[in-house]
Amino acid sequence: MTSESRRTLAGEIFAATGVNAATCYQCGKCSAGCPMASESALRPHAVMRLVMQDRREQALTDESIWLCLTCETCSARCPNDCDPARVIDAVRELSIEAGSADMPRTISAFHKAFLEQIRSNGRLHEFGMVMDYKLRSGELMKDVTSAPGMLTRGKLSFRAERIEALDEIRRIFEKCGVTP
Repeated sequence: MTSESRRTLAGEIFAATGVNAATCYQCGKCSAGCPMASESALRPHAVMRLVMQDRREQALTDESIWLCLTCETCSARCPNDCDPARVIDAVRELSIEAGSADMPRTISAFHKAFLEQIRSNGRLHEFGMVMDYKLRSGELMKDVTSAPGMLTRGKLSFRAERIEALDEIRRIFEKCGVTP
């Protein structure tokens, strides 16, 4: 790949991931299997098209890239092994680097709450994460009626279990410069 082609969005993604978005022939199988397709303005094949067309601003600023669950259903269904999930992840990384990331508040709150639980306990503590998410997102009463049933079925525990090598996890966070 030439240095000139790296200046395109597809070139940057290829350099970062080794995925050639130009091999996507827009069959739509990725979008047909996407569990978030009905929630997103841009489906996986549309993100691939924006990348191929070098429509950087639209690709990096669209909220749909933050709705991707990274479940990799799109990548598994792709007949050309284009790996749309990896491309979307790379677009998110470029969006953050460019300072054009406009992650929805609830998604940002979820990521921060999740990372805080991993940093604090070395593993996920669901109850702590839910409480942290509710406080960060401001959605305190949304789906509150689900909590009693989850508590009685043992799905939410008040007590957080910590792993033994918690200092190793914290060193990873420090090395990555992640502050939830």
